[in-house]
Amino acid sequence: MQIRDLPYPDPGRPDVRSGLRFLLWLGRTQLGGQVRAMLWGTLHMASVALFPLAVGLAVQAVVDGSGARLAAAGGLMLALGALTALGDTMLHRVSVTNWITVAARVQQLLARKTAELGAALTRRVAAGEVVAVSTGDVEKIGWFVEAFSRFVSAALTTVVVSAALVVYQPALGVVVAIGVPVLALAVLPLLPPAAKRADEQREKAGRATELASDTVAGLRVLRGIGGEELFLTRYRAASQEVRRAAVRSARMWALIAAVQVLLPGLLLIAVVWYGVALARDGRIGVGELVTVYGVVTFLLFPLRQFEEIAMAYSFSRPSAQRAARVLGLERTTPVDHEGASEAVLRGDLYDPASGLLAPAGQLTAVVCGDPDAAGRLADRLGGHAPDGTGDVPSALLGEVALDEVPLEAARAAVLVQDKDPVLLSGTLAELLDVPSSGNVTAGAALAAAQCDDVLVSLAQASADAGGDPMRTRITERGRSLSGGQRQRLALARSLVTDPEVLVLDEPTSAVDSHTEARIADGVRALRQGRTTVMFSSSPLLLDRADRVVFVRDGKVSAVGSHGELVRTDPVYRAVVTRRTDEDRDEDPDEDMDTELAEFDRSEQSEQIGESA
Repeated sequence: MQIRDLPYPDPGRPDVRSGLRFLLWLGRTQLGGQVRAMLWGTLHMASVALFPLAVGLAVQAVVDGSGARLAAAGGLMLALGALTALGDTMLHRVSVTNWITVAARVQQLLARKTAELGAALTRRVAAGEVVAVSTGDVEKIGWFVEAFSRFVSAALTTVVVSAALVVYQPALGVVVAIGVPVLALAVLPLLPPAAKRADEQREKAGRATELASDTVAGLRVLRGIGGEELFLTRYRAASQEVRRAAVRSARMWALIAAVQVLLPGLLLIAVVWYGVALARDGRIGVGELVTVYGVVTFLLFPLRQFEEIAMAYSFSRPSAQRAARVLGLERTTPVDHEGASEAVLRGDLYDPASGLLAPAGQLTAVVCGDPDAAGRLADRLGGHAPDGTGDVPSALLGEVALDEVPLEAARAAVLVQDKDPVLLSGTLAELLDVPSSGNVTAGAALAAAQCDDVLVSLAQASADAGGDPMRTRITERGRSLSGGQRQRLALARSLVTDPEVLVLDEPTSAVDSHTEARIADGVRALRQGRTTVMFSSSPLLLDRADRVVFVRDGKVSAVGSHGELVRTDPVYRAVVTRRTDEDRDEDPDEDMDTELAEFDRSEQSEQIGESA
């Protein structure tokens, strides 16, 4: 695989049982590139290793006064120099290719898993953790895979050169053969604490990144309540923790760097000192001493490869474990159900865990006092198991469990819009260009979602679009829009898809009551004959639903119309009117009469508005 051939048609199915197995799997997928890098690395290091021999021959030729041998030594040095340049160039080229391709493979695997899990991903893994895995961890994994081939070539060259040195000059060769392994293993005890400190720094940086992301996402709200200084103080404290962790990590790596300089220097001094003593005794020639000195100097280069692979593994192993943990998340327990297809995904939507039933073709409103529980229930209705263990039974559409059908078929049949939908950057036309049935136009969806004022704002915001709101670009996550505008555009995008079942989690929480009432009417009209489930506690939405389901403590507690439940269920009435327990305890009879009177007045005002 070359860089120009990216992305991969299929990044493969990784072995995510552990971080080490994941690294081994990546190595196997890059086997061809690894072999090429190892061969070029061996050529490069062998050329460098033989250069001291050529220099030693040249020195000895000068001592002996032999011009022919000097010329031969010079020619050998030129040839070795050319081979060194060729090997180094090709090694760098292949190594960088290996790094980029393995990083691209991991990125594609993470992107595929993100698309598979959808909104359930950030409920099971922190957003900062996902960002860290897809950026810094991918880089560390690529570093290890790229460095491994260079390590193999360095190890092979070191063994051959050390053995040849023992044969060439036994007295000095034995010293070198003993000293090189000691140097290679000397820094290993320091690597675990260094990796631990680096991991602590990464975790703190991930938390700081997550805090910053949350702050930016809620900046409008923070300004409204005057909370900027509070969150600024929190981020400043988190940033200082990252700085202190980085300093602690840098101190350990500085110690490792000092050891890497000190010990090889001591070995070189020992070899020179012993070699000079042998030369004075006449046991070796000057050329042999120069050759041995040059070989020892060369062996310091492979030693750096040993230290680098140890560092790369120390960093990449926890990174691979985190990546394997994310890639190992499952949407549901996989079941082979080849007979299930999109054609049979019709009928009532039923959740066995809670007992919630959404009849086909009706608008069902769901009231759940706990927003987190509502989010988990919405995920289950879309076929997403929140815990990924398969212990919670899957939702059924008709007679088919959603976790027993292909992911694409399940998503085409049931679309879940969570309470915080994301708008991708691009034009409005691109935002609404999503897979759909083709029965709902963009204009109809925008009208049902009451986006008229949004279209006007977009048309005025960009002169480049020529007054056409569909050609106006929307910034990342729709940050140039208000919360209500973002929410309505996201609703229009969901309506365009026109799925068999549409699940909306708090679709109007950021809009005013008048707009909310019109949205409820628009969605009801546009989704006529299709199954729609709305999670909301807004009386304006609940009053327009065909049926209302009240979920309490994870189970269906009551079913009926909004008016019936307000009159008969005090807990439901408290949830939708947002009355606290203390308020109800003060005067329950007066509280009930007041709430019923308010409900009757709201019905009368809506009827007057409709007749007008």
